[in-house]
Amino acid sequence: MASPSMPHSETSTLAVPDEAHAASHHNPEKHEGEPRPNHITFTDSTRGDRDLALTRTRTHESHDDARPDLSFPFGTTDLNRGGFTNEYRAVSETGYLPADLALRPVPSHVYRLPQALADPEKARELKQMKLVTWKEGDPEDPRNWSSLYRWYITAVCAIAVVQVAFASAVITGDFRDIEREFHVGEVVTALSVSLMVVGFGLGPLCWSPLSELYGRRPVWIIPSVIYVIFNIPCAVAKNIQTLLICRFFCGVFASAPLTLAGGTISDVWDNNERGMAIALFAAAPYGGPVLGPIVGGFVGENIGWRWIIWVNMIFAGVVTAFTMTIPETYAPTLLRKRAQRLREETGDPTITTEQELFKASLSQIITETLLRPFQMLVTEPILLLMSLYIALIYGLLYAFFFSYPVVFGENYAWNDGMVGVTFCSVLIGVGIALFVTPRIERDYLRRAAAKGGRADPEDRLPGMMIGCWFVPISLFIFGWTSPPAVMPGGGNWVGPVSSGIPFGFGMVIIYFSANAYLIDAFPGYVASALAAKTVIRSGSGAAMPLFITAMYHNLGNGWAASTWAFISLAMIPIPFLFYRYGRAIRARSKRATV
Repeated sequence: MASPSMPHSETSTLAVPDEAHAASHHNPEKHEGEPRPNHITFTDSTRGDRDLALTRTRTHESHDDARPDLSFPFGTTDLNRGGFTNEYRAVSETGYLPADLALRPVPSHVYRLPQALADPEKARELKQMKLVTWKEGDPEDPRNWSSLYRWYITAVCAIAVVQVAFASAVITGDFRDIEREFHVGEVVTALSVSLMVVGFGLGPLCWSPLSELYGRRPVWIIPSVIYVIFNIPCAVAKNIQTLLICRFFCGVFASAPLTLAGGTISDVWDNNERGMAIALFAAAPYGGPVLGPIVGGFVGENIGWRWIIWVNMIFAGVVTAFTMTIPETYAPTLLRKRAQRLREETGDPTITTEQELFKASLSQIITETLLRPFQMLVTEPILLLMSLYIALIYGLLYAFFFSYPVVFGENYAWNDGMVGVTFCSVLIGVGIALFVTPRIERDYLRRAAAKGGRADPEDRLPGMMIGCWFVPISLFIFGWTSPPAVMPGGGNWVGPVSSGIPFGFGMVIIYFSANAYLIDAFPGYVASALAAKTVIRSGSGAAMPLFITAMYHNLGNGWAASTWAFISLAMIPIPFLFYRYGRAIRARSKRATV
């Protein structure tokens, strides 16, 4: 029976006889035209008695073994040799899983048996190995911790993401004083935002594999502490070069929470429980930057731009202190430590984990981290177009940090503090999206249940198909309710300010659905797909600040905003086309699942 501490799970106990090991030596040719096994194949001849019972926990009727597990160490495991395993999510009565029965091919329409099973000699050796799993009601399993504690961890993760996103935009609150003090133009000053966002794109390429090798906890703490320290030279900078270089390094080290938050939330919540938790994570990278100008505007106006940095450092320091309270949640690390302890206690060298058995070489890690993401961008149209769409939305958010000051600072002659307050409308839209995203998740689960518990990746797209309309609508409202179309006076400011509400809503809904679609479409290459998306997204966010002000000055508010509105309209067919033709496109891919 399932542990009482896991009330929403379903369990199934499988008796595994010795003869069943033969079932792991699959012949790929035998599976042509037949359903491919998700885990273990049993026949009448293989049913017998054995004292080893495997208990697998299913989190929901929609859960199946082919769905991507964000706790799997994609970047540091040799998938060609070992393939996939459910070791990190399985629950067994004995605490062990026979290694040859646990392995399965990487999810893809190209069926490739792991080398360790395809080679008879290696398979015989593998038969003796025991993979460590969680036990029933295991107190060390993060999924068994109390709901209150898991919500605390989720809140800390979300706040950490909000903080680093906040830091990227907070400095926009007082650009004029930076320009005057260092005698530079607005484009050079905008680099203080762009370079930090570039760091957001490059940092995860390092932090992601390090977290798989050494666990999440050290990567939560060490980069965050260094990030706090790098705020000091930013605050006391004597020239623009120091400020810009240190802002870049702030971005690199601050990107650790952006890398870890989603995985940490997945560590402590099962699929059927993540609705609101993932909604918080989806909103945090977009809500955080919006808070920046609100705070930065008033701080910069009253006590100067250097105090903007000091305030950010204080905020970062407090959040870092809270991240130090997050325990290790990464199942591969926890089970690896348990395997090491059991080997020492029992003297049994066959006790191990898949990550230890099939550890990737340095060259493989580099390929997975630095090369494959860009190979996939070139060869996978789903990844390319979804990444471009996410990049557009992310870039438009940073574009608002420079277009709002043009409209409200120059045209309405408001001070920096008041300009910052206008971003509250975007926060309102983000808040509305927080209540909608869990409903989108429940709709997805209903679709999955209607299909027998196995949804298509395209079932993630309806949310995106709803949210895509709100972005161009917001831009048209902003452009054509701003001067000179509607001149300042009375309550005319309501039009351009209110444009932030549909933008904030559409932005979060689009990201939530698109990100989930990429994860489900590339379950065997999740790390590479998300790395590619992050690099493209950060590149867009970094580029926008460099030309948006000039664009609004030269084209005028109406046509500058409309240009981006038309580009957003051109992107609208993407989710609809993938909803209709996504399965056919995935069938032609070497890496996507079907």
